[in-house]
Amino acid sequence: MAMGKKKLMLISAVAVIVILAAGIGFWLLNGDDTKESPQVAATVQESTASPAPVMSAYYVVLPQPFTFNVTGDTRDRVVQIKVQLMVRGDKNEALAKQHIPLIESTLLQAFGVATVEQLRSPNGRDQLRQQALEAVKATMVKVAGTPAVERVLFTGFVMQ
Repeated sequence: MAMGKKKLMLISAVAVIVILAAGIGFWLLNGDDTKESPQVAATVQESTASPAPVMSAYYVVLPQPFTFNVTGDTRDRVVQIKVQLMVRGDKNEALAKQHIPLIESTLLQAFGVATVEQLRSPNGRDQLRQQALEAVKATMVKVAGTPAVERVLFTGFVMQ
C-alpha cells in the first residue's frame, strides 16, 4: 500500500509541474500585444485617416485553357495552363471581356517562349506569370488606353 501512495504522489507532482510549465509557457509566448510603439501607432492613424477607395476585384475566366508544346533537353513536353485575369472595377472587367481574343493571343505568345526548366520551378512559373502580365498590360494600353488587368492567375497547371 505504501508503494501505491508513493506512485500516486509522484504522478500528482509531475502533473502539477507539467500544468505549471504549460501555463508559464503560454503566458510568455502570448505576451501583451496591446503595446504599440509610437511609430506603429502613427502609421495606423495615418493609414486610417484617409482610406483610398478600393474598387472591387473581378475575375475574368478565359474560356479555354492554353495548351502548347515546350521543348526540353531530352524530350518535348505538353503544357496546359488555365488562366484567370484579376481586374478592378466594372469598366476594366468589361474591357477585359471585350478583348479576350487579343489577350489570349498575347498570353499564347508569352507562354511560347517558356522553357521546360522554367516551368518546372515555382519561381520560373512566377516569372512567366509576371512576363505574361506585363505583355497583357502593354497590349491593353495600346488598345484601350489603360492596363485594365491587375494580375494574371494560373488556376490550373499541368506539364506532361
